[in-house]
Amino acid sequence: MLDKHYDPAAVERRIYEAWEQGGAFKAGAGAKPGAETFCIVIPPPNVTGNLHMGHALNNTLQDILIRFKRMQGLDVLWQPGTDHAGIATQMVVERQLAERGEPTRWDMGRDAFVERIWQWKAQSGGAIINQLKRLGASCDWSRERFTMDEGLSAAVLKVFVQLYKEGLIYKDKRLVNWDPKLLTAISDLEVQQVETKGHLWHFRYPVEGQEGRYLTVATTRPETMLGDTAVAVHPEDERYKDLIGKHLLLPIVNRRIPVVADEHADPETGSGAVKITPAHDFNDFEVGKRHDLPQINVFDQYAKIIAGRDAQLAGIPSELQGLDRFEARKKIVAWFEEAGLLEKVDDHTLMLPYGDRSNVVIEPWLTDQWYVDAATLAKPAIAAVETGETAFVPKTWEKTYFEWMRNIQPWCISRQLWWGHQIPAWYASDGHIFVEETEAEARAAAEVHFGKPVELKRDPDVLDTWFSSALWPFSTLGWPEETPELARYYKTDVLITGFDIIFFWVARMMMFGMHFMKDDKNVPEVPFHTVYIHALVRDEKGQKMSKSKGNVIDPLTLIDQYGADALRFTLTAMAAQGRDIKLSTGRVEGYRNFTTKLWNAVRFAEMNGCARDPGFDPAKVEGTLNRWIVGETARTADAVTQALDAYRFNEAAGAIYRFVWNVFCDWFLEFAKPVFSGADEAAQAETRATAAWVIDRICRMAHPIMPFVTEEIWGLTGGTQAEGWLVHAAWPEDKGLGDKDADAEIGWVIRLIEGVRSVRAEMNVPAGAKIPLTLKGAGAEAAARLDRHRDLILRLARLESAEVSEEDTPGAVRFVHDEATVLLPIGDVVDLKAERARLEKDLKKLDGEIRGLDAKLSNEKFLANAPEEVVEENRERKAEAEARKAKLADAIAQLAAAG
Repeated sequence: MLDKHYDPAAVERRIYEAWEQGGAFKAGAGAKPGAETFCIVIPPPNVTGNLHMGHALNNTLQDILIRFKRMQGLDVLWQPGTDHAGIATQMVVERQLAERGEPTRWDMGRDAFVERIWQWKAQSGGAIINQLKRLGASCDWSRERFTMDEGLSAAVLKVFVQLYKEGLIYKDKRLVNWDPKLLTAISDLEVQQVETKGHLWHFRYPVEGQEGRYLTVATTRPETMLGDTAVAVHPEDERYKDLIGKHLLLPIVNRRIPVVADEHADPETGSGAVKITPAHDFNDFEVGKRHDLPQINVFDQYAKIIAGRDAQLAGIPSELQGLDRFEARKKIVAWFEEAGLLEKVDDHTLMLPYGDRSNVVIEPWLTDQWYVDAATLAKPAIAAVETGETAFVPKTWEKTYFEWMRNIQPWCISRQLWWGHQIPAWYASDGHIFVEETEAEARAAAEVHFGKPVELKRDPDVLDTWFSSALWPFSTLGWPEETPELARYYKTDVLITGFDIIFFWVARMMMFGMHFMKDDKNVPEVPFHTVYIHALVRDEKGQKMSKSKGNVIDPLTLIDQYGADALRFTLTAMAAQGRDIKLSTGRVEGYRNFTTKLWNAVRFAEMNGCARDPGFDPAKVEGTLNRWIVGETARTADAVTQALDAYRFNEAAGAIYRFVWNVFCDWFLEFAKPVFSGADEAAQAETRATAAWVIDRICRMAHPIMPFVTEEIWGLTGGTQAEGWLVHAAWPEDKGLGDKDADAEIGWVIRLIEGVRSVRAEMNVPAGAKIPLTLKGAGAEAAARLDRHRDLILRLARLESAEVSEEDTPGAVRFVHDEATVLLPIGDVVDLKAERARLEKDLKKLDGEIRGLDAKLSNEKFLANAPEEVVEENRERKAEAEARKAKLADAIAQLAAAG
């Protein structure tokens, strides 16, 4: 017997432990003999991470597909694992050392520090795995991998060495995002653009040989002028055509720099002349390459002005050497002002790049780094999406993928950290590089090269974490070993991820997968056939969640309050393709109520003797009500199947919600009550067995979204007797069920009751007031239906009577019901004139609201400047107001006709 109340906190932990102990999630568990495979690799969360709402959405959608395919009998593997998160993990351990007053990493040295990180991981790392379990994630945890475990490390070494020897990895001096606090290059994903109020300084550079003539340039970073090697003007800018090819004298450093013609200079922006600092600006770097300009680095690794010999060669005065960049800025601006070369200073709002972990301004910095020739690797990956071998859902994200891939730049893969995969490159004293998988192989190669043994020094840098993550779909399955899992589950099926890592992860998995994985005909294989891009989870106002705004919603808190099923169902119901989710606690509470509704419905059925009948055949039920609900159940299961196959998760959730709440609870169980308490034993038995069968089907089709409550109901209502765990039960595929006559009859009754209820609500009829109903113009079938179901109609529509008559009823509101007209005289219980006046007042107010919304939505300035979520909210409000207006207008018309 089900408890009176469903307690998620008690049920979820117990059920999950039982699933794990029983091996319910292991690869192939529950599969049909000879089944096809279905594999998803989890986007590996950082080992330092905690479950946030993005994780909750991402993993809920993956779990839905995994559970769905497992119930369909496929050989399913959801491959889990975590990422070593180079910077984040190193920072966590360094912070821990500082808090405990222990030696710094520099004091303890590299080997001891790395050993300390491994100790931290063993004790505290991977908390997010247990948090995913609380969400209900049904991964094969026996196969959990880590990007720095032995097998994945071997894969990383092999890939690096092979790509190097193929000329696809190389070392080069290029600009990178440099973090002067963490002292490492970082990826674009780790850079946050922060809107900042700053200044635009306009400097005058003297033209060589033309006394009194200057070329004015504007900059937001005056300190970088020390590294200027040219000024660019547009080749068609008439103001400066005579200066192209001539030279300027760069103040302070007295450097002679050319004026070059380049379309990078915009004649409409500022003075139209742009200072070019190739070593400190990404755009300038490209201009510098086009014009073969020198690259003068004026910062050290701490973002201080360089000192010593290099500074002297660059002409940097001694009083600037060694200064922090922002201190140097003040002195440089003061110098220009004193020299009369500061034309003006404008207030200026700009986007400053900050390190997302260090929270300091990032510098474009010229350094020696390791790079991947991404342009070459991208070509097959582009073709795979062009031909449809891999498809994006929604398809619009293909454009984003193509734009980046077709303009791809070399990928900087080296990081100046200690935690990570150390680059397998060794240097001889003359700078010669030996790249091998082991130091012994590098020494052997050096001995062959030099003809004798030589000393080698290993490159201290480690690889970008995205490098190891790019191998994830095949390295986690055992590559480079030829494992049975690799042969069976690669290529994987679906990747579910966020749009923000299409470049950083999806594209790189495509590139590496197609380069290293080939079929038996040596044709490159994509790592997955579908990439599903989910939306962002925002707050209820449509704003992006952030700690600074204080609007972050913790999924674990919601699970504690409402249960994992409620959170999962909320996220799924709102996961419409291409639309961000506006999440509120109230929505989760609402779907917790849905869980309660299902629980109470099953409990009601159980109390009325509904129990599974092993011999029940839904195709042979005879009662009209039972034939109708069997058909509705089959149609819902089919709708859910189609929605999940098309990755329309919200439609699957919507179909389940409507069926459980509106069809099964609101109608079937209400219609069944008289049967349960009646004297017809045959009808009772059939209806009880039908109800139990429907509950069985609800559990099956709702299980992928709501795994805990459905498994609990399944077990308590006898489901384990036939098929074991619900997690392995067969997905409902009930073909040929349904009866047109039953559908028509029960549908007629439902629509009649709904019509009456709608009139009562719109006309403000008191809940306790019973009114008569007349069905005018009814045919024989309608009259017979009314007669057969009169008691139900009277009870559920709160009517005094319900009769067929051709006489008109004065003072009645009416609505059309198929060929008949329903007349409801409400004049005795409602003041028609007062009610009409109330509705007209509401309509007038609504008209004003719609006019205001129209004015906003037709205002180009509002559409251009308002945040996207605000515009969308106004559109939704207008649609809701117009729907309400239509209902009010109809109600007023009916009252006018009645009065």
